[in-house]
Amino acid sequence: QVQLMESGGGLVQPGGSLRLSCAASGIIFDDNTMGWFRQAPGKEREFVAGIIGSGGSTYYADSMKGRFTISKDNAKNTVYLQMNSLEPEDTALYYCASSAWASRSAADFRSWGQGTQVTVSS
Repeated sequence: QVQLMESGGGLVQPGGSLRLSCAASGIIFDDNTMGWFRQAPGKEREFVAGIIGSGGSTYYADSMKGRFTISKDNAKNTVYLQMNSLEPEDTALYYCASSAWASRSAADFRSWGQGTQVTVSS
C-alpha cells in the first residue's frame, strides 16, 4: 500500500521560502512520477511540479517555473519542493501524489498524501 506524508508547511512572509517534503512508502520511485499539487480555498486542485521516476526529469506549471524546484532522494524515498519568492497567491494546501506516468492532470495520480498547509502572509 502506497503511503505519502507531506511536511514542511507553515506561515511565511511574502518573499520568503519554504521546503516541503513528502516521505513515501510502498512505492518504487524509479517506476513512478511524483508530483506536487496545491488547492486554495474555493479553487480547483492545480498542478505545481512533477519529477519522472526514471532519469529524474522535472516539469513545472508555467506560473511556478523559476520559483519552485522539485527534487527527490531515492535513498530516502522522499520528494522535495523548494519554494522561493513566495507570494500570498501561493497560499494553499499542498499535496504530494504518485502516478504511473508523467502527467499534469490530478486524475492521473492515483495515490495522495493528506497535504500540508502553506500560508503566505505578512
